[in-house]
Amino acid sequence: MTSTINVNLPQQSYEIAIAPASLDQLGQSMANLQLGQKVVLVSNPSIFKHYGERAIASLQSAGFNVASYCLPAGERYKTLNSIQKLYDVALENRLERSSTMVALGGGVIGDMTGFAAATWLRGINVVQVPTTLLAMVDSAIGGKTGVNHPNGKNLIGAFHQPRLVLIDPEVLKTLPMREFRAGMAEVIKYGVIWDEELFTQMEASKHLNQLRYMKPELLNEILTRSCQAKADVVGKDEKEGGLRAILNYGHTIGHAIESLTGYRLVNHGEAVAIGMVAAGQIAVNLGMWQQAETDRQNAIVQKAGLPTKLPAGVDIAAIIDALQLDKKVKAGKVRFVLPTQIGVVTVTDQVPADVIQQVLQGMQ
Repeated sequence: MTSTINVNLPQQSYEIAIAPASLDQLGQSMANLQLGQKVVLVSNPSIFKHYGERAIASLQSAGFNVASYCLPAGERYKTLNSIQKLYDVALENRLERSSTMVALGGGVIGDMTGFAAATWLRGINVVQVPTTLLAMVDSAIGGKTGVNHPNGKNLIGAFHQPRLVLIDPEVLKTLPMREFRAGMAEVIKYGVIWDEELFTQMEASKHLNQLRYMKPELLNEILTRSCQAKADVVGKDEKEGGLRAILNYGHTIGHAIESLTGYRLVNHGEAVAIGMVAAGQIAVNLGMWQQAETDRQNAIVQKAGLPTKLPAGVDIAAIIDALQLDKKVKAGKVRFVLPTQIGVVTVTDQVPADVIQQVLQGMQ
């Protein structure tokens, strides 16, 4: 089961290639793009142990001159300090404007590698080879790159589109179960904001919380439909001037929770799941969505093994304060993505603080 999805952009369109065992074709796929000879492969130790040598062998067999560097795993290392290390590697290996950084890993590696590529020599090539479900369906696509500031997630960054996104579903076999569930949060997001058919397919599936219980056909649908949804939205609004903001469904409160818990207690997908539950209930309280629909959403969240309650000890007042640091704040008003029906959402800054507080209190 192979799929090729085009991300059509005015400046630089590219392909999302989804195919089993495609990791071994990485070198040839990049050679077809006529990139420069020098490549730096960026990963983390656990991913590199599983797939690093295969990726390097494929690149070398296609004639690339390859160096590699591993950053520590984890959101708390997504900092300017880590980017400095990538700059040092770029300098050591004399990367040129035609050179490429390859991100082999999850969302953290993808975001940091993309940001380093965006800013080295004012922009060199980047290729995304996502190894987590979350990165495959979301963060590897669309060119958002960046690092965290101590007071907020992804506050430092740039838009820098990849030349290629290569997805090998077989690498998910080594993904920890918790990380697989985290990726399902983003898949559920696409069902709610864009693709009612994907939502109903997940609703009909018995298991969503473990890869081994998921039928290959459903996994293929999840990857293809989610990537297509992201490509459609990015193609219409590359730099989040309007429509692309809907991709932040669940992320407004989710990012605040991640930041307040020091990126250690909940992972990104778990935080987004909590944020979607909150956003769904806010929409109900504002009369925009039916309780029955938010119950359907929350049932899928639970089926995916994701949380629906706030982490213990997180202060609601601190969450509301943290919302002001969100990148989507405009004229001091927090913008929320709220559903109006399955597959359709709207963006609004008309959410009273007391409604947010009331919903969060109900999630303790």
